[in-house]
Amino acid sequence: MKEFQLRSWEIGDAKALAQAADNFNIAKNLRNAFPNPYTLDDAIWYINDSIANERKEQINYAIVIDGQAAGDIGIFVKDDVYEKSAELGYWLAQSYWRKGIMTKAVQTICKEAFATFDIVRIFAEPFADNAGSRGVLEKAGFTYEGTMRNGVYKNGEIHSYCMYSLLREEFVV
Repeated sequence: MKEFQLRSWEIGDAKALAQAADNFNIAKNLRNAFPNPYTLDDAIWYINDSIANERKEQINYAIVIDGQAAGDIGIFVKDDVYEKSAELGYWLAQSYWRKGIMTKAVQTICKEAFATFDIVRIFAEPFADNAGSRGVLEKAGFTYEGTMRNGVYKNGEIHSYCMYSLLREEFVV
């Protein structure tokens, strides 16, 4: 596995972030809030927002490989009746896919989230046809809960998505 580091975003990461994120193969599997194309201005906005919201019911890190930001991973605590749950989101530059990085990053951030927040559940909602992301979650110990048929609309098409979760009492690193 390639060595990596999880750390807080820094404004100096903007250029590397824009380069890594500007990829349709990444954007097609994420929510519409993730722009495509992904510009330097998008990167600056995202980093500033991450810095401003650091530790406000979220953990959001740059995935740094060889000194450069190459992806993003975050846990976001929900509210209302979902206040004991947090959502996991992540992406990684395509050149680092299938190298075991994201599985380890998911396990690391989940450990920190369970230690930091009063939550009992972390969930993720990958698109059903995103086999790579689903595999990451399964290798990281998440449980597949079901498929939400025709649950999302992306790039002019209806897609299904899957629900995965990891409960505090199931978490083992």
